[in-house]
Amino acid sequence: MAENSKLIILAVGGNSLIVDKTKQTVPDQYEAVLQTCQNIVPLLKAGHRVVVTHGNGPQVGFILRRAEIAAKELHMVPLDSCGADTQGAIGYQLQQAMHNATLDWPDRPPVVTVVTQVRVDGEDPGFKKPSKPIGSFMDKETADARRESDGWNMVEDSGRGFRRVVASPLPLEIMEQAAIKELVDKGFMVVAVGGGGIPVARQADGTLKGVDAVIDKDFATGLLAKNLGADLLIISTAVEKICVNFGKPDQKGIDRMTVAEAKKYIDEGQFAPGSMLPKVKAIVQFLEDGGKEALVTDPAHLEEAMAGKTGTWITP
Repeated sequence: MAENSKLIILAVGGNSLIVDKTKQTVPDQYEAVLQTCQNIVPLLKAGHRVVVTHGNGPQVGFILRRAEIAAKELHMVPLDSCGADTQGAIGYQLQQAMHNATLDWPDRPPVVTVVTQVRVDGEDPGFKKPSKPIGSFMDKETADARRESDGWNMVEDSGRGFRRVVASPLPLEIMEQAAIKELVDKGFMVVAVGGGGIPVARQADGTLKGVDAVIDKDFATGLLAKNLGADLLIISTAVEKICVNFGKPDQKGIDRMTVAEAKKYIDEGQFAPGSMLPKVKAIVQFLEDGGKEALVTDPAHLEEAMAGKTGTWITP
């Protein structure tokens, strides 16, 4: 292990793997994954140990849409199975892309994907007020039928039609954490906690059961980083730096901020819900739980940011 080796937990957004609406196919996604992996290679060559987590929102949406189109002939796919499917598919692309991005490196670390369950509280308040939209828009008649036949929670969304909403409970326990740690300790680059993990709840008899929910990827990544004792949490997103007054004439990028400053910006409403807000909240939680530092930047600037030349660094 290199003298200055760090254990880095790197979160890759699921939306970042879909470049735009014209490039949504599986081969298109692979090209985006390959570019992401090419940006990760310098971290590995510098001697750092890397665990990659990823989002899966668009990919789960595609599975659900296919199921909706085929509903007259095939069964629906439970949401926990959608999460497992996307963990395997995106993990496969990451493994292949890392191999192809390091062909000139005989000592490259092996890459493995761990299909990861994340335990949530079956009584989490989020289950009483589902709020996470998933799947496609539908008319009222179809929405009512889904509500009746499948027990879905449906909401009208900004005049565009009805969508299914599910709970977004907080992650409590990463069930495969011991396996992830052992693989990291043995030199593997690990892909884990995809999409925030497959949400499962413990039943009265001690068994686990998948639940219809979506765990926030950044909160689950922060929990993994804390539990593994990571030196650095990196959240890779669509912007080079976190900004205040985003989209306004006085928009300003932040080079460095403390937890106290991050909380102040949160209280001011500087970060959009569903976008930068959960990322900053996850980082704050990680640092308050003993984490050392965190970095937010886009994949293209990852190497430059690690050199301290860009990105937003957050410290306790």
